[in-house]
Amino acid sequence: MKKIILFVFALALSFSSCEKDDICDAKTPTTPRLVIDFYDFEKPSVKKNVNSLKVVGEGQTEGILFNGSPTTNANRITIPLKTVGTSTSFKFTLNSGNANPALVDEDVIRFNYTTQELFVSRACGYKSLFTLDQAAPFVHTDATAANQKWIKFIEVVTRNIDNENQAHIKIFF
Repeated sequence: MKKIILFVFALALSFSSCEKDDICDAKTPTTPRLVIDFYDFEKPSVKKNVNSLKVVGEGQTEGILFNGSPTTNANRITIPLKTVGTSTSFKFTLNSGNANPALVDEDVIRFNYTTQELFVSRACGYKSLFTLDQAAPFVHTDATAANQKWIKFIEVVTRNIDNENQAHIKIFF
């Protein structure tokens, strides 16, 4: 009888040391990126592809990669915001790499926001959620001359950046 009790105790003790693996599932939502859709300024309801758009974060030398490429011709992009601080600036260069420098145009947008840290799990840690500033969600300038902005209008679709399922910003050009 003692041997049976000892065996059951040893068996229970061996199972008690097992614990769930601390691996963050790839499907777990992490810190969302800012989703930007591009639209035709002349036809505001029509999405428009950008031509060789390059997006470079402030203080960076390399652009954000879009499907492995430093430029994109898409009508939607996602870009990361800094989780430390209250703003992130990007240079948006239209026709990047064009042989004709007169066709290359660069605008700068600074996004202003607050952050909130949210605990996901022990394996995944924390993620940041962003809320664009109510009074000044962005500041739009031109890198060379203020009257030569290629971006004509910027619209905030939603101030809360908590997922990548919908556009947060619309850019008309």
